[in-house]
Amino acid sequence: MGKLKNAFDNIRPEFEEKGKLHFLRSVYEGFESFLFVPSRTANSGASIHDAIDSKRIMSFVVIALMPALLFGMYNIGLQNYKAAGITDASVMTMFAYGFLLMLPRIIVSYIVGLGIEFAFAQYKHEEIQEGYLVTGMIVPMILPINTPLWIMAVAIAFAVIFAKEIFGGTGMNIFNVALVARAFMFISYPSQMSGDTVWVAHSSVLGLGNDLPEAFSQATPLAEVGAGTAPSCSLSDAFFGFIPGSVGETSVVAILIGAAILLITQIASWKTMLSVFVGGAVMAAIYHAAGLTEIPWYEHLILGGFCFGAVFMATDPVTSARTEGGKYIYGFLIGVIAVTIRVLNPGYPEGMMFAILMMNMFAPAIDYCFVQSNIKHRMRRAKATKE
Repeated sequence: MGKLKNAFDNIRPEFEEKGKLHFLRSVYEGFESFLFVPSRTANSGASIHDAIDSKRIMSFVVIALMPALLFGMYNIGLQNYKAAGITDASVMTMFAYGFLLMLPRIIVSYIVGLGIEFAFAQYKHEEIQEGYLVTGMIVPMILPINTPLWIMAVAIAFAVIFAKEIFGGTGMNIFNVALVARAFMFISYPSQMSGDTVWVAHSSVLGLGNDLPEAFSQATPLAEVGAGTAPSCSLSDAFFGFIPGSVGETSVVAILIGAAILLITQIASWKTMLSVFVGGAVMAAIYHAAGLTEIPWYEHLILGGFCFGAVFMATDPVTSARTEGGKYIYGFLIGVIAVTIRVLNPGYPEGMMFAILMMNMFAPAIDYCFVQSNIKHRMRRAKATKE
């Protein structure tokens, strides 16, 4: 590691203002800050110097995503071999098949997203931020496995430019970038994002997996509920994740492991996370009691992207409510809206994406109300003390 640091120090002059590669200074600093802990700290505009920086925060979130990602790779193979009627394939064979399908998606996600961020940073003569480290991993995990790579690349470019960079970059965006990419794909290419043919991989790769008929289809449990039928999977299969669905959203167990990592490291707010589940459970129970939904409240929480959204996207520190009281309201309303969309709009059984994006818009207003209420309370208390 010392030799690598020396190598970076030796080539630094080439990237300084008068160096031959000065136009790539932001790229150099981005790679340096990613590989090493910066020795520089903010010298103005900062009121608190914390021991944890954005790089560490993003690293912890990526680590928390790993259980859901690794299980998702295995589940890709499981669904393919199950559809082909093969029951004796090994766990490693199914995982290797899913890995080969997911790897190019992750690579494309990072090349497109980071490439745009590098270009913007260089153009504005700013440091490259680490925000896309998480977004680049989440985007492939919230998509059906059959989503074409070119569609994903177009959607990522749109989201990074119009939902992030146009607002000022990392930390300034109003909407969750990964969800904007997914919403763009869902609205622009609905046939590639919904229906029964997009959830199970159809083609073999390097001798692994099975070629399925183009007409083969497999509905997700939520799609079955939206069609007015009971889910064909068992409750345990839904909980452990042995069902069709977006790559990283099927296994509640894997997502809960990630949630534990985020909560132990204090990266995510338990108030927001818990409130999403409470809001969803309350609304699902109401709709079930009214006869508007066939499944009980707890199935709504474990099906689709509800858990993944509650743990990894509703808790986004940039786009969520930041006041302590506001986190309860913000999370609760996400759960309420997600279940309401699911129940009242059969054409779109998964409501978590639009619920989070909608509350992203109202998060600043929620925080404003709580801040103003706190100011008024303190003014009254100060006035009473003087009297």
